[in-house]
Amino acid sequence: MTLILGFDDYLLPAQQLAKSLSVAFKQVKLHQFPDGETKVTLPTTLPKHIIICRTLNNPNAKMTELIITAAAARNQGVKHITLVAPYLCYMRQDIAFNPGEAVSQKIIGNLLAAYFDSVITIDPHLHRINNLNEAIPITQACALHATGAMSKFLQQHFSQPVLIGPDEESEQWVKAIAQPHQWPYVIATKARFGDKNVAVSLNIKDKNKAVSLSNRDVIIVDDIASTGKTLEQAVKQIQQQAPMSISIIVTHAFFVDNALTRLKDMGVTNIWSSDSVLHSTNAFSIIDTLARQLKKINITD
Repeated sequence: MTLILGFDDYLLPAQQLAKSLSVAFKQVKLHQFPDGETKVTLPTTLPKHIIICRTLNNPNAKMTELIITAAAARNQGVKHITLVAPYLCYMRQDIAFNPGEAVSQKIIGNLLAAYFDSVITIDPHLHRINNLNEAIPITQACALHATGAMSKFLQQHFSQPVLIGPDEESEQWVKAIAQPHQWPYVIATKARFGDKNVAVSLNIKDKNKAVSLSNRDVIIVDDIASTGKTLEQAVKQIQQQAPMSISIIVTHAFFVDNALTRLKDMGVTNIWSSDSVLHSTNAFSIIDTLARQLKKINITD
C-alpha cells in the first residue's frame, strides 16, 4: 500500500494526485508555537512506502517541516519515501558567483538525498547541469516538464500563434511546445545586470527565416515568473511589431512586487500558469504529468 501525505498549503493538488493514483491521502498537521517553531504531527500508522507532496515556494520554513516529516516517518518504520515537489527550491545557485557565496544547490540537494529515496519535480531552475541527480545525488531524481500540459492548453485557445522564448534557457520549453504543431517560434537573448535589471533583445527569426509578429497572437513561454522584469522587456520588444495579442504562459508563477499588474497595464491579454505554485493565474494542471511518472517508475506498487 502507498499513502500520500500532504500539507494544508498545497492540499487540493496533493489530494488530486492521490485520486489520480487511486491511493489513500492523509494530511500532515502543523502547529506553530509562539517562538516560531513548528510541531509536526503525522498519521499514527504509515505504510512502508509514502509519497510526500508539497511544493516548495517560500521554502525556508517548509524545508524544516519537510525534513522533520521525513525523519519522523522513518522513525515509524517507513522504508521508501518519495518527495513530489512541483516547485523545487534552491536550484539556481549552482556555483559561487562571488567569493564566499554558498552553493545552495549542492547543499540542499545533499540534504534532500539524505532523507528521500526518490524526488520528482517540474521544470527546476537548472542552469549548468543536465540531470537532476547531479544536484540531488540519488538514482531516482526526476525533473519533468510542463510542456505537454502547456501545449494541450494552448492548442485549445490558438490555431497558429507565434511562440517567444525570452532567453536562451527557454528554448527547450518553447521548442517542445511549438514543434508538434509546427508553430513558429523565436528565442530572444537576455543580459542580466541584477535581480530586477535585465535587457532583452528580440531577433525575429525562426530557423534563419524572418517571422512577422504583425497581427499575430504571440505567446511568451518561460519556466518561472519571479519579478517579471524579463517578461516586461520581452513585451516591450514584441509590442514594436504590432501583434494582435500578447499572452504569457509559465510553469511557476510568483509575480512579486506587483509584476502581474504591471504586465496587464502594458496590454498583456492573458497570463497563465500551472498549479505547481498556487497563484491567481493558475490555468492548467501538472498533476497528471506527475501521476504518469509515478506510475511509470512503479512508485505506487
